[in-house]
Amino acid sequence: MAVSDTSLPTTPTSSTHSTSETTMGNLPPTRLPNGVYVPMLAFFNSEDEIDIPTTQRHTARLLSAGVTGLVVHGSNGEAVHMSRKERRAVIEAVVDAVRHEVDSLQQPVPIIAGCSAASVKETTELCREACEAGATHALILPPGYYSGLLNKSMIVKYFHDVADQSPVPILVYNFPPAANGVDLDSDTILDIAAHPKVVGVKLTCGNTGKLARLVADTPKVRGGRNDFFVAGGSADFILQGLVVGARGTISGFANLAPRACVRIGELFEEGKLAEARELQHQVARADWLAIRYGFVGVKAAMPYFWGDGEQCATAPRAPFQALHEQNPEGVAEIQRGMASVLEIEREFEQGKALAA
Repeated sequence: MAVSDTSLPTTPTSSTHSTSETTMGNLPPTRLPNGVYVPMLAFFNSEDEIDIPTTQRHTARLLSAGVTGLVVHGSNGEAVHMSRKERRAVIEAVVDAVRHEVDSLQQPVPIIAGCSAASVKETTELCREACEAGATHALILPPGYYSGLLNKSMIVKYFHDVADQSPVPILVYNFPPAANGVDLDSDTILDIAAHPKVVGVKLTCGNTGKLARLVADTPKVRGGRNDFFVAGGSADFILQGLVVGARGTISGFANLAPRACVRIGELFEEGKLAEARELQHQVARADWLAIRYGFVGVKAAMPYFWGDGEQCATAPRAPFQALHEQNPEGVAEIQRGMASVLEIEREFEQGKALAA
């Protein structure tokens, strides 16, 4: 997926910056480049500690596949299973891996960190810690723990207060299952988007009508600026989003098939709609398995897509178990259902075009 704006400041060159030195810490918000963003899996070693080598290896291969940006501590990233110290360590590992790849990259790499908490105070603390670790943006859920007591104005004020205090720009994360059922409608998101430091939204709700309204109407609440990053949150509607003006996708399935996800956007931009549609069909079929089995299923597919050396990448944190331990047939189903996309991904890796 081509990038139409490369105004993002340079990715940090060290994971030890103070807040005042970190990328974007004291700079005005800038438009996120269009493209595929990958909400990265979290990896743990046999001692149940953060697996830094696997994290950095995965970062490097995603970048080599042509993705635009990376998301840490999204729903695929098991942030709720980590301490604050561990969350910082993961961000620093990803930042350092990006730094080592920077010479081969054509533009800076946004690194978006999930920073959700129930209060403004803790959320802004997470934003500051993410910034210090090198993240360029924060991804934030609505505060859904006391969802029955919230109203629209409280939710809008929550995001605006966080944006006022965060050292990095923020994106709204609309994913009702992860926010105790809170599903932000387009009117509420538009009110939130009026804040200049709220620079985008991830719509894992899958509502493409909402996506279309936000693309059309965010310039009206942002002083005419067409700088708001609207993205779907699943690989099964990348093309549908692009047709109505989405700037990209933030898709967990891109952990497995990043080139296929990128190629859908390229085909759309080239006007090859029949090819884009066929590839979207293939990706949607495979992504349905990732959706059904969740991050445990995506982890189970890592060795299938990236080689047997990634068996270490399949373990989630307790109380979850690796899929091969609890449901071997589920692993087999994933392999069968994702076989065609794996073949396509390998063809793209070898530089072959998708057959019409």
